[in-house]
Amino acid sequence: MAIQSVNPAKNEILKTFDEYSTEKVEEIIRKGDETFLNWRLTSFEERKDLMLNAAEILRKYNKGYAETISIEMGKIISESLAEVEKCAWVCEYYAENAERILSNEIIETDASQSYVRFDPIGVVLAVMPWNFPLWQVFRFAAPALMAGNAGLLKHASNVPQCALAIEDVFNKAGFPEDLFKTLLIGSGLVKDVIENPKVKAVTLTGSEPAGMKVAELSGYNLKKTVLELGGSDPFIVLADADIDTAAKVGVQARMLNNGQSCIAAKRFIVEESIADEFESKFVDEMSKLNIGDPLDESTLQGAMAREDLLIELDEQVKRSVEAGAKPLLGCERYQTQGAFYKASVLTDVTKGMPCYDEELFGPVATIIRAQNEDDAIRIANDSDFGLGASLWTNNLEKAEVLAKLIDSGSVFINGLVKSDPRLPFGGVKKSGYGRELSHFGIKEFVNIKTVWIK
Repeated sequence: MAIQSVNPAKNEILKTFDEYSTEKVEEIIRKGDETFLNWRLTSFEERKDLMLNAAEILRKYNKGYAETISIEMGKIISESLAEVEKCAWVCEYYAENAERILSNEIIETDASQSYVRFDPIGVVLAVMPWNFPLWQVFRFAAPALMAGNAGLLKHASNVPQCALAIEDVFNKAGFPEDLFKTLLIGSGLVKDVIENPKVKAVTLTGSEPAGMKVAELSGYNLKKTVLELGGSDPFIVLADADIDTAAKVGVQARMLNNGQSCIAAKRFIVEESIADEFESKFVDEMSKLNIGDPLDESTLQGAMAREDLLIELDEQVKRSVEAGAKPLLGCERYQTQGAFYKASVLTDVTKGMPCYDEELFGPVATIIRAQNEDDAIRIANDSDFGLGASLWTNNLEKAEVLAKLIDSGSVFINGLVKSDPRLPFGGVKKSGYGRELSHFGIKEFVNIKTVWIK
C-alpha cells in the first residue's frame, strides 16, 4: 500500500511512500526494545541534554518544519510556526522537570525504609492524528523518553513527511538511533504492533471509533492505554459576560487550525437575554477571516486537511439546516481548487440536529440559546463528549461554583481552552481517559513501584 502526502490547498500529491513491510516493522520494534534496555540506565542529566538539543533543533529549523505542517494538512503558517515553538517548549519543560517529578517518593510505614519509585516500562506506541502533526507527538514523546522509555509513532497516513521530520529531530538531537522511530504503515498493521510483546503500552489521540478499537486490542493484550478522543466543547456565555471579548475570543476558539481541533469551541451556549447581541458580534468577527493559501502570512483561514473531511462536514451542515438550523454565515464550500470551506455559523440549533449531537470538525460554529445559567450548564453537559469547556462571566465566584458542575477534563474561565505542558490534559465520557502533560502525563507510562526495606 502506498502512503501519500497530499497538499489539501492545491489538491496535489507531494510525495508517495511505500508502506513498511511486516518484517521491517518487527525489526524496528526489536531494535527499539534493545535500545530501551540501555536507555533506561542513562541518567536524567544525559536525557536532559539531549531533550534540550531537540528543542534547539526545532527552533533552528522552525520555518522548514512549519512549512511541512502547512503544506501537508492546510494549517496557516503562523499557527504552524506556533506549533513548532510549542513543541520546543514541551521538550524544555520535561527536560527541566522530569527528574524532580520522577524522584523517589518517601512514605513512612512499618519498614526501616519504604518508598515509591517510577521506572520506565519499555516501548510505547503512539497512534497520532493529523491536526497537530508535531505537537500531538512531542507532547507524548518528550515525557516518554525523559522517563526512560522508547517510542514508536504510527502517524496519520496523510502526514508522512511530518512523521519522518519528528524522527529526524530526535536523530539530530543525538538520541540513540532506534529509540524513537516512525512506522510508515496503514491502520491494518496497527493490530500486529499492539500484539507484539515488546510493545508495552499504547497512547492514541484520534476519533472515538479508533479509540475504541485500540482500547479493545490493548485490553485483550493487557496493555495500558491513554486515549484522547473527540470533543464537542461548550463555550458558555452568561448574561453578565464581557460580550465583545467573548465574541472575539470565541472566533479564535472555534477557528484555530481551521476548526479542526478536539478542544476547539464548537457549541456556543448563550443566555437568551444577550443572544442577539452575541450572535451579531460573533458573525461580524467570523466574517473578517480571509481564506487562502496557508503559506501566505496574510491568510487567516487555511484549507481543511482532506477533501473527504470537507464533504463529511458539509453533509452535517446540510442535514442540520434541513432539520431547522438557520445559517447566519457561510455554510458552504469555498469555490476554488483545494479543500476550502467557508467560515460558518448556525443558529436556532436544538437537540436532535447533527450540529447539536455530533462533533463538527471544521470551521462551523453552532449557537444554542439557554434560558438561564442552569439551563446553560444542562446543555453543556448534554453531550457524549467531555474534553474541555469555556465559561464566560464577570462573576468569578459564581464561575468557580459552576465549573464544578461541568463534565469535562478542563474548564477555562474567561479564556479559550488550550493545552499547556504544566497542566494535565485529557477528557471524560467519550472524550477518552488518562492524562497527558504535567506530572500526571509523565507518570502514565511508568511502573509505579513500591520498595520496602527492613
